[in-house]
Amino acid sequence: MAHATRITRPRLTAVSSTADYCLNVSFADGSSGIVHLRDSVFSLPGLAPLRDLATFSGAVVGEYGWEAEWPQCDIQIGSDTLFADMLDQRSETAADRFTVWRIRNNLSLSAASRELGVTVRTISAYGSGARPIPRTVQLACIGWEEERRKKAAS
Repeated sequence: MAHATRITRPRLTAVSSTADYCLNVSFADGSSGIVHLRDSVFSLPGLAPLRDLATFSGAVVGEYGWEAEWPQCDIQIGSDTLFADMLDQRSETAADRFTVWRIRNNLSLSAASRELGVTVRTISAYGSGARPIPRTVQLACIGWEEERRKKAAS
């Protein structure tokens, strides 16, 4: 898998539904994959109209490629969300999971370096797999996200 080490908003070039509430997605940077949406469709009230497979199969790329949409239901899922979900669902290495963490939290290399207290070069090396990610950094990422959740809830 190619490692995404930059935070730029991915733009969709193609989207099609596949079996069992999955989307086959392709992005302008050449990456592609399958995003499994079954859990989201059946747990998020806003996606309830997509539980009908005929409706789900109506997914199209939004006008500029910034989202997949179901025009008949006025439902959109952002390309950045689909890209992060695609990476997360096929994450096999610590570098992949680290990149997903950055994307999910909208952190650039420099923002992640500030938050974790390491250099931009180190963050880049973690994301590319050139340097192993210490367990302490992996735990710091989990803790950082949990603190953000608690602040958002209060």
